[in-house]
Amino acid sequence: MARRVQPESMGFRTFKAVRRATRERVVPVRRRQRAALAGAVAVLATANVLNNRVAPRLAPLTSAATVGVLLALARRRGVSWSEVGFQEGSRGLLIGGVLASAVAGVYGVGIAVPATRRFFRDERALALSPARAVEEALVQVPFGTVLLEEVGFRGVVHALVARSHGPVTATAVSSALFGLWHVLPAMDMLNANPALGRLAAGEDPASTVPSTGEVSRAVVGSVVATALAGVLFCELRRRGGLAAPSLLHVATNSLGYLFARLAPAEKTVPAP
Repeated sequence: MARRVQPESMGFRTFKAVRRATRERVVPVRRRQRAALAGAVAVLATANVLNNRVAPRLAPLTSAATVGVLLALARRRGVSWSEVGFQEGSRGLLIGGVLASAVAGVYGVGIAVPATRRFFRDERALALSPARAVEEALVQVPFGTVLLEEVGFRGVVHALVARSHGPVTATAVSSALFGLWHVLPAMDMLNANPALGRLAAGEDPASTVPSTGEVSRAVVGSVVATALAGVLFCELRRRGGLAAPSLLHVATNSLGYLFARLAPAEKTVPAP
């Protein structure tokens, strides 16, 4: 006589089969998401080297091409436009506009106060001709820097991580990568803006002699500061899409060129 199968055992085997099938479907999806994230990071790393070391003047073109690749990669993984951050347009413009105005006010006070004025005298801006300064402020910064960083880190990377690990982890990962993205720019900071570079390194901003390890400390300080800024930008993205952090980002960088040229030169005291 054939053995009678108990309903309980049939239910258990069915449950195990369903769980196994679900796992088999989920694991490849997660692997594809990890592969997509790794691909996005590799594309960003390549663009970072190109924009900072190989062809800085071509950064707007490099960044536009990189943004296209990143968006295509994200869309291929099923990421929607709203997940990337293309939403809340009017709200984002309002938030970003208010913050950009605040940045202009802070910069104005900064160059007016003698104690903070030296932090705004960036040699990269002061060495440029008026035409090149305008190009940097209106072309290089918005399209060579902000476009790629906002779509790349607050858009694609954030969306890919959030899909599998949630928004908190996405903010942490994208902000950490955003901090590491600034290693190369930070290496040039001491030459371009000695006072700000020494401040980031935890040194005396008024010192004229670089101390041992100053460059490495300046790099670490810059990475930490920009990672924290990335957390702020992610929160703005949550509230106002990519428009909000983008406007603040543009104002922070582009207005730096203007106020560097407006900052009065420090008076030198003749030696006795």
